[in-house]
Amino acid sequence: MVFHYDVIVIGGGHAGCEAAAAAANIGAKTCLITMDMNKIGQMSCNPAVGGIAKGQIVREIDALGGQMGKVTDATAIQFRMLNIGKGPAVWSPRAQCDRGKFIWEWRKELDQTPNLDIWQDQADELLVENGEAVGVRTIWGVDIYAKATIITAGTFLNGLMHVGRKMVEGGRCAEPAVHNFTESITRWGITAERMKTGTPVRIDKRSVHFEDMEEQPGDNSYHQFSYFGPHHVLPQLPCWTTYTTKECHEILRSGLEDSPLFNGQIQSTGPRYCPSIETKLVTFPDKDQHPLFLEPEGTDTNEMYLNGFSSSMPMDIQLEAIHKIPALRDAKVYRPGYAIEYDYFDPTQLKHSLESKIIKGLFFAGQVNGTTGYEEAGGQGTVAGINAAIYCGGGEPFVMNRDESYIGVLIDDLVTKGVDEPYRMFTSRAEYRILLRQDDADARLTEKSHELGLAKRDRYDWWLQKKEGIEKIIDFCERTPIKADKINSQLEALGTTPLRAGCKLIDLVVRPKLNLKNLSDIIPELKELIGSFENRNEEIAEAAEIRMKYKGYIDRENIVAEKMRRLENIKIKGRFNYAELQEISIEGRQKLQRIDPETLAQASRIPGVSPSDINVLLVLLGR
Repeated sequence: MVFHYDVIVIGGGHAGCEAAAAAANIGAKTCLITMDMNKIGQMSCNPAVGGIAKGQIVREIDALGGQMGKVTDATAIQFRMLNIGKGPAVWSPRAQCDRGKFIWEWRKELDQTPNLDIWQDQADELLVENGEAVGVRTIWGVDIYAKATIITAGTFLNGLMHVGRKMVEGGRCAEPAVHNFTESITRWGITAERMKTGTPVRIDKRSVHFEDMEEQPGDNSYHQFSYFGPHHVLPQLPCWTTYTTKECHEILRSGLEDSPLFNGQIQSTGPRYCPSIETKLVTFPDKDQHPLFLEPEGTDTNEMYLNGFSSSMPMDIQLEAIHKIPALRDAKVYRPGYAIEYDYFDPTQLKHSLESKIIKGLFFAGQVNGTTGYEEAGGQGTVAGINAAIYCGGGEPFVMNRDESYIGVLIDDLVTKGVDEPYRMFTSRAEYRILLRQDDADARLTEKSHELGLAKRDRYDWWLQKKEGIEKIIDFCERTPIKADKINSQLEALGTTPLRAGCKLIDLVVRPKLNLKNLSDIIPELKELIGSFENRNEEIAEAAEIRMKYKGYIDRENIVAEKMRRLENIKIKGRFNYAELQEISIEGRQKLQRIDPETLAQASRIPGVSPSDINVLLVLLGR
C-alpha cells in the first residue's frame, strides 16, 4: 500500500502534534503517524504544562497559532503564575492538567484540523533518494511518501526502561520500543547518542494522610495560557507539599548498589535540572530532607504524581522509602518510578529551520534533538511544521532570532552549541529576557505567523484589539493630568508619597506601590477606559502597565539587541575554508568547521570560538 503527502510527521507526542497541526494549518497535506491514536499528546511524566521559561514558550506557541495553550486551558485543574513577586521578565505561567482529558482535547484539535490525516502504525525505515528524504516504510509494509518528513519520536527509539537491575525494552511504561528506525537514519551519516530520563512513583490518593501535608492552592486570577477559550473549564484542585526524611534517605542509600544510575547499568546522561531522588542523595549528602509535591492527575482519578521523587531504584526500596514519609506511611502505589534510555540525534547537524544539513527535506523536533520537556518539544514542533510546509513550496525558512522568542533561543542553543545532557529552558539562557516576557508573545510573533498563514484571522484580530487597547491606555496615562490636592489622600492610603505638584498619570503608574488596578479605583476615567475593552481587559491592562513601568529597561535592552542584530545580518556560511585560517585558534577552526555557522553572530556563540577569532573574521570580511 502506498500513500502520498506533502508532510509526514512521525510521532504523536507534543512535538509531533504541534508539527502536524502547524503544517496542515498552513496548507500542506499532512499525515501524522503514531503508534497509538488513543495516546496522542500523552503527558509521559508530570501532567503539567509551563513553569519557569517553559510557560513563555507555550505563550509563544499560542501567539504563533499553535494549540498547546488552548489544550492546556481546556484541561487545567490548577493554574499558577510563578515568580509574580519578581519582575515581569521572569513571570511564568504553569498549569496542572487532567492527563486523560489532555489527550482527548488534543485528539479533538487534530480531528478538526483540515489537511491532516492520522495513520496508526510504526515507522520502520526512513526512505532516502539522492540525499533527500522521500518518506517512510512502516512495520506493516506501508510506504508513505512525502516532500518533507519530520521525526518527533520522543523516547521510543531503542528505548530501554530500568527499575533496579531489571531492564525492559519500551518507549514508555507498557508501550513498545522502536527498533531499526534509528539505524535507518544513521546509515546516511547522521550521528546518534543516548540519553536518559525518568519518572516517579504514582500514588493512590485514598491512602495519603493529607493532614500531614501542606496544601498548595492555585491562583484565582484572570491569567491563562491562550487568549482564546473559556477560563477554568474544569474544577480547580490543590497540590500538596511534604518532605523526605532521614529514615527515607537511609532506606534509599541501602539500595544504591542496585541503582542503575550507580552500578554501571545506565551509561547515558540524565537531566541535570530534574535529578532522581538517588542522585539528590549522592549530590547533596548533607541534606536531611528534600521537598516533594503531590499533584493530582485529573478530576476523575485517584492517581497522584509524586513530584521530586523520580527514581529507578528497585521496587521494594522505592516503596519502603516512601513509607518513611509521615504523609505517605500507608501509601499504595499504582506503579514504581523508572528510568528510560533512548536515542537522540546530534542537533548541531541541523539548520535553524530544524532541517537536517545532511539529508534534504528531513526535519527533527523534540526529545530526539536532546531536549527535555513538553514545552520545548512543542516549540520545536511548531517551527519544524512551519518549515516543512514552507519547504514543500520552496520558500524561505522561518527562523526566529534570540531577541524574538525563547523558541529562538532554544533552537539556536541546540544547533550552535549542541547538547551533552538533556536541555531544559530557563530564563537565564536568554540574553534579552526583558524583551521575551510572557505578556508580549503575541506582539513579537503573531503578525509574522499571520503572514505565514498559521495564525488565522481570529488570532490576528485579537492581537490587533490588544495592541489598540495597550496604545489607548498608555496614551491616556501620558496625557491625563493629575492634581495633587485631588489625589494625595488616596496616595497616602496606598502607602506612597503624596505629590508636591501636579503630574501626568504615567508618573504615578511607574511608582512601585501603584498599578493600574489600584489607580483605577481612585480615577474613574481610567476604570471606565479599561472596562471598555470587549475581551481580556485585565490582560490588556497588565501588558500596558508593564510597558510603562519598565520602559527604560525595555529600551536599553532593545539597543543591545539591535547591536547583535548587525552581526546576525553578516552572512558567513560558505565564505571561509576554516581549516586554512591560521589566524584563529585551533579550537576555533575545529568548531567553526564542524558547525559551519550561518552568521557571524551565530559563530560568536559557539563554545570555543573566542572574541579574537570573531575579530579576525571581521577583518577578513573587510568590516
